Amino acid sequence: SHVGVLVRDIDNPTPLLAHGENRSFNPASVMKLVTTLAALDALGPAHVFKTRVWVEGEIRDGVLTGDLTLQGGGDPGLTQERFWLLLREIRARGIREIRGDVILDNGFYELDTIDPAAFDQAPLRPYNAPPAALVANFNTLNLRLGLAGDKVQARVEADEALFLDNRLELVDSPCNGWREQLSIGMEEGRLVLAGRYPRACGDQSHPLNLLSPEATVAVLFRTLWKELGGLHAGRIRPCTPGPNARLLLEYDSPPLAALARDVNKFSNNVMAKMLFLNLGAQRYGAPATWDKGARAAREWLTEKGLYSDEIVLENGSGLSRIERISAASLARLLAYAAGRPAYYEFAASLPAVGLEGTQKGRLNGAPGTGQAWLKTGSLNGARNLAGYVLGPDGRRRILVMLIN
Repeated sequence: SHVGVLVRDIDNPTPLLAHGENRSFNPASVMKLVTTLAALDALGPAHVFKTRVWVEGEIRDGVLTGDLTLQGGGDPGLTQERFWLLLREIRARGIREIRGDVILDNGFYELDTIDPAAFDQAPLRPYNAPPAALVANFNTLNLRLGLAGDKVQARVEADEALFLDNRLELVDSPCNGWREQLSIGMEEGRLVLAGRYPRACGDQSHPLNLLSPEATVAVLFRTLWKELGGLHAGRIRPCTPGPNARLLLEYDSPPLAALARDVNKFSNNVMAKMLFLNLGAQRYGAPATWDKGARAAREWLTEKGLYSDEIVLENGSGLSRIERISAASLARLLAYAAGRPAYYEFAASLPAVGLEGTQKGRLNGAPGTGQAWLKTGSLNGARNLAGYVLGPDGRRRILVMLIN
């Protein structure tokens, strides 16, 4: 009664194996299959999301006498490296110094403040990072760990981060599961590091969801702008462009096909949530909301003949206690994908078993390595997977297994 399974040929709806296939289960991150396929099908694999830069005031001799606005457009792929490239584009357009404020415009999304500790009391974990229309580096800052003699050296990779209280103990042990040996928490505005760090680990990086999206963008802007030789002494504040602002540039995200690969291969929750919100804005107009995202996904499922009464949508990432779907519904979704123009981009977004992403450590070189492309999903009490398998007879099959 706790298992739903369905196996079928990709072009034949008759199941080869079925058990509890119509039962409603919490899919965890397998729900990302719905979100990414809906986005690829509705928007197209080449679709991009735009971050716009506005300026208000005069630019002369490399100096902007006025405000510069970064306007978020829901780009889920604005990594630290790509944020650096965005700022480099601003420099290339003749701005070296900003004598005004830097304004952060998140108006494309209309969301209530999210408590990152609400889901599982682990607010610093990257998977709990909140979405926003303007998010840099998945709203994470990197904690850098290394050795300094007989002590552990620690710093947050930004010049304006929180105060560190480093209580880490250096130990002589293998570098296995080193992250699980760390205790990281916030105490009265300080980032407290405790636990053990193996000497064999050398230099390591650990991403953390430390700040609000606006604060993370502000920290990264100051750090990267300074690295680029830029000057800015004003405030960084949330607002919208002024009435006299003019567009300086539009910065495109990677194409949706590339974004879907990152979402599914690495099970990126904040990216999936942003695609879900962007679907709502595309269908019903800005600002994006959770309700619009859920309505847009349901409408797409209905239009394609894929909707079923057991499906419950909340944020499209699977990081949810209430999202539900059955093995039969997921199998229909995977079969539908196989007949669509975006199928190759969608199938390629799933991690190859034993080779990459969340599936890299599976099978350990067994004959099935590289012969299946499966999205997994795990929460407390839930272990799920769904995707495609290449059989020994050369036929592609759909496999869905949900365990709650």
